[in-house]
Amino acid sequence: MKKETQCLHAVRDKTHTTGAVCNPVYLSATFARPAVGESTGYDYARLQNPTREHVEKLIAALEGGTDCLAFSSGMSAIATMMELFSPGDEIVASDDLYGGSVRFFDVVSRKNGMIVSYADTSDLPALKACLTDKTRAIFIETPTNPMMKVCDIAAVKELIGDRNILLIVDNTFLTPYFCRPIELGADIVTHSGTKYLAGHNDTMAGFLITANVDLGEKLKFLHKTIGSMLSPFDSYMVTRGVKTLAIRMEKSQQNAVKIAAWLKAHPKVRKVYYTGLAEHPELEISKKQASGFGAMISFSVDSAQTAHNALSRVKVIMFAESLGGVETLMTYPVTQTHSYIPEAERLARGIDDTLLRLSVGIESAEDLIEDLEAALA
Repeated sequence: MKKETQCLHAVRDKTHTTGAVCNPVYLSATFARPAVGESTGYDYARLQNPTREHVEKLIAALEGGTDCLAFSSGMSAIATMMELFSPGDEIVASDDLYGGSVRFFDVVSRKNGMIVSYADTSDLPALKACLTDKTRAIFIETPTNPMMKVCDIAAVKELIGDRNILLIVDNTFLTPYFCRPIELGADIVTHSGTKYLAGHNDTMAGFLITANVDLGEKLKFLHKTIGSMLSPFDSYMVTRGVKTLAIRMEKSQQNAVKIAAWLKAHPKVRKVYYTGLAEHPELEISKKQASGFGAMISFSVDSAQTAHNALSRVKVIMFAESLGGVETLMTYPVTQTHSYIPEAERLARGIDDTLLRLSVGIESAEDLIEDLEAALA
């Protein structure tokens, strides 16, 4: 089954007899047992709910995993996953990472006794230098947020070899439509389902996927114990969003390619960060491990004032946090997604007051370019 078809038909609930094309929303918090020692397979909604089970099976199928767990947000998924580790365990994470993940690692994980370090995970020698006998996981985003570095997932897995280190990949930007990290060696894939999977800026969700049965059982135990699961209605909303994932990703990418090329030629734009550009240093890695480049663009302009002007002047594009919806959003990482990170660290990573991030939606590319042209004038 092709991935476009999988988005709609990978999983079908045949337990109901109505013939409903749309999977039902089961709002029940608890389920009656037929008799002592018997169960319908559903007992209490924190353990499982049919609507949540449906979206979990769907995302697992798309990612090529055996187990998927749905959470109330991407950060609740990461927080639960981090309970796999113990005080003294070392985690190496991408040094260009979503600010919320950095905040969690720096504040919560370190408070819990874990040792968190950061490395340029697109630089294999630099990554190798960070590994020790206590390293228990490598956590990568690819492309990274917001500088769009690309990490060679298979090469990192090869670097790990037979060491007891989990490879965790945040696949939010590309989704399983463009990249399937499990096939490249990832042990766990995580998503902010709020973004492209749901796709309409109206639902919050998070996912953990694995193809390792033992790891899946550990994650299931943590999921039901901690309890930050996705609600039945939000599970339905993500299922509905995934039905159009293929056409949304294709259209958004088509727009992004045009906009990235246009931005490159603009006199007030100093640099464009987009994985599909010919000059991107990891272009060949992207081509090797993904079937697309996605629709996320970052770009630096000539001054902070130009950045501020653009944010206040856009009319079609909206100045807002988040990404991956049908609407094009522009974000100012220095005051929004990466405001937690100390200034010196931000500047070292290229995140300064001239950097803008664009989540390209499905509008007319011509309208978006016209909007940017007026905003950057």
